[in-house]
Amino acid sequence: MNEAAVRVDRLEKSLGSNKVLRGISLEARGGEIFGLLGPNGAGKTTTLRVICTLLAPDAGSVEVLGFDTRIAPEEVRRRVGVVTAEIGIYPRLSARENIAYFAELSGVGRARAGRTGGFDGDLKRRVDTVLERLDMGSFARQRAESLSSGQKQKVAIARAIVHDPPVLMFDEPTSNLDVLASREIREFMVESKSRGKCVIFSTHVLHDAERLCDRVTIIHEGRVVVSGPTAEVRGKFQDLEDAFLSLVAAS
Repeated sequence: MNEAAVRVDRLEKSLGSNKVLRGISLEARGGEIFGLLGPNGAGKTTTLRVICTLLAPDAGSVEVLGFDTRIAPEEVRRRVGVVTAEIGIYPRLSARENIAYFAELSGVGRARAGRTGGFDGDLKRRVDTVLERLDMGSFARQRAESLSSGQKQKVAIARAIVHDPPVLMFDEPTSNLDVLASREIREFMVESKSRGKCVIFSTHVLHDAERLCDRVTIIHEGRVVVSGPTAEVRGKFQDLEDAFLSLVAAS
């Protein structure tokens, strides 16, 4: 059995006067898609923000590949890539420039100064590799503001993986996408799993979770309702959605 790539232990977090997380614990492993499930407001996004060091925990601990998020946040950020529904790319930069900028933030090479621009060797190789992998050559030099929603989401994925992180987190990644773009996201998650990545998939779309996730944790009102292999969590119910509704209602 794989060791946990991400370990969350008794995590608590308040935002203002609202206690969002109330002592949740979970583990996600390499080579699996781990589902973090719950209704809107359950605390899924807050959990991911703590894991990727955007928020500090009030209590409890979070480790990514052995690095504590409070003690070694830079080491954690080097090992994590995040894709969200709110894409947040820079509209006046090209797709390629967006990817290169975030690669630099992750410690990959540096862009060359000057009017001619350009990238150093390692940075160029990384950017070229991810552009080819995601089939982005046809729009790599277009400004992001002119791209379709599916193309923008590819830019968001590219910037999350350009530093080749072992942990990938997808927070409601398909909520603003059409059917074809959503399918590409799902296929990319499966591919990442096959490459040994730890893939954390936060969603309230239970149909996607049932198809993709090896194990799931369901949270509700900041507490863990149940954790385990997807089939075990579904149990006697016809599908995961029925199990989810029953478990949340009983919590």
